[in-house]
Amino acid sequence: MKFLGNVLAVIVGLFVFSILSFLLFFGVIGIIAASSDEEVSLEKNTVLHLNLNGRTLVERTSEDDFDLAGFGNPFGQDMSAGLINLKKAIEEAKTNENIKGIYLNTGMIFAGQANLLELREALEDFKTSGKFIIAYDEIYSEGGYYLASVADEIYLNPLGGIDFNGLSSEGIFLKGFFEKVGIKPEVFRVGEFKSAVEPFILDKMSPENRLQTQYFLDDINQQMLTAVSDSRGVSLDSTLIINNQMLVRRPEDAVSFHLVDELTYEDEVHAKLREKLELDEEDEIPTINATKLGSLAKSKNITSKNRIAVIIAEGEIVGGNAEGVISSEKFAKEIREARKDEDIKAIVLRVNSPGGSILASEVIWREMKEAKAAKPLIVSMGEVAASGGYYIAAPADVIVAQPNTITGSIGIFGLWFNVQELINDKLGVTTDVVATGELSDFMNPSRPLTEVERSIIQRQIEDGYDTFISRVAEGRGMEAEAVKEVASGRVWTGNQAIERGLVDELGGLEKAIEIAVERIEAGDDYRVIYYPEQRPWFETLMSDFGDNVKIKLLKSQLGTEYELLKKVERLKNYQGIQARMPQELKIR
Repeated sequence: MKFLGNVLAVIVGLFVFSILSFLLFFGVIGIIAASSDEEVSLEKNTVLHLNLNGRTLVERTSEDDFDLAGFGNPFGQDMSAGLINLKKAIEEAKTNENIKGIYLNTGMIFAGQANLLELREALEDFKTSGKFIIAYDEIYSEGGYYLASVADEIYLNPLGGIDFNGLSSEGIFLKGFFEKVGIKPEVFRVGEFKSAVEPFILDKMSPENRLQTQYFLDDINQQMLTAVSDSRGVSLDSTLIINNQMLVRRPEDAVSFHLVDELTYEDEVHAKLREKLELDEEDEIPTINATKLGSLAKSKNITSKNRIAVIIAEGEIVGGNAEGVISSEKFAKEIREARKDEDIKAIVLRVNSPGGSILASEVIWREMKEAKAAKPLIVSMGEVAASGGYYIAAPADVIVAQPNTITGSIGIFGLWFNVQELINDKLGVTTDVVATGELSDFMNPSRPLTEVERSIIQRQIEDGYDTFISRVAEGRGMEAEAVKEVASGRVWTGNQAIERGLVDELGGLEKAIEIAVERIEAGDDYRVIYYPEQRPWFETLMSDFGDNVKIKLLKSQLGTEYELLKKVERLKNYQGIQARMPQELKIR
């Protein structure tokens, strides 16, 4: 099989590539360390340069995060930009008299619509200062252009382009793969829209899944086009036609339809910046990046006893204490410590999660309920807060989401694999069992499930669903039947969720913090502290180095098949009953 052959082929390459990358790592680490120790200074007439092209927008990065862009990303390190960090720098730029404007490169940014909206709102707020924003890139993705459209002036390379043709969501379906290798998935679920299992049993979307996906995609696309229309002074009707028919097919079309101001080269954009800064032709443009400017921002009310804990919960929900995900042990502890800390007067949980283990969600839910009884508890939903992500949000006093946040998906499922054909027929391996009871080898994957086993599992799924419904009903002050009407695993945007009682307010993280401040009646006497504490950039770089090298090589060797490998590998997280999104949602 070509796929398995390719996987085996990269093993030798992984070893060689790892050694070379390791040597390169230590070859430049001294340069990085020296650069990061430089004292940050800010001269007059400086421009904040936000270079987000090729970066992944996450909730936050380390405060001392080093800008690796200048080194061409030599370590295979994920080039992330922290939303919270960027907003902090933009806020400082707004009020700092030495900052005259922002130079924005957003081209091929990797981010969800809700996080793009939150960053866009920060840039819109910056413009109230009267300072300029100039955007330039060679190629704009749909999301990159959506963010850039907030700028006063947008420039495009004469041979560049804009991907302005609407949103799409594509799923990967594994039914054919499992049939070829001799694996038979068996699923258990509640709700016609709980389609997280579809990639394992179908070769395309079900009608129900297609319906819900179309419904929320249309809403998100409408929101994006409305914002672009307002910023560019183009009628919404015209923008809809341009987008729907992909009328921007050449760089000149972008100018004709007023999506950009001019086709020009980057050096000519720099000349325009010099003109705004009243610099001579040969003068260097003073710039500063977000990390360095953010380090100059003064913390507000550092001695205040009115502290608001903002707990950032990003990733899949799993049991244990793992890093890089929402692990139940770690986050239950964070919430519990915030509840018991007398100086913390309110808690804001920032959720960006497609869900995961229902047991892990229940562990976090319990701590959320305890926290709500002790002090104000607000949830801010980011890009996605669905299924298990909604489960842990349900106890909050107030739930805040962006209009284009993906949420809901109130439903659960179980997934089991029968590998009898694979091991017996494909591999020639047989098994034999001796047991003391009728169900001692319960759910043995080397044979089909019995009807008794199926009935037991289905009952567990239905009980879990009833528990999920009751958690939401209790937290939202709704009747169980009312929750079921908007549940069944169906996904909603923030706009749609607020109409159905699943969300209270529309807005970003700042809105949630404002509500928390109002609840504790702190006025201006409060301080925001973010949790969990983050590791320094160097420690993060060292711990992730090996994994990043492997991922980079696998991507280069497997190409499009890498996504299939990743999908199969992620099955190890599907332990126990799951409360997850309908599919691994990727909007592009």
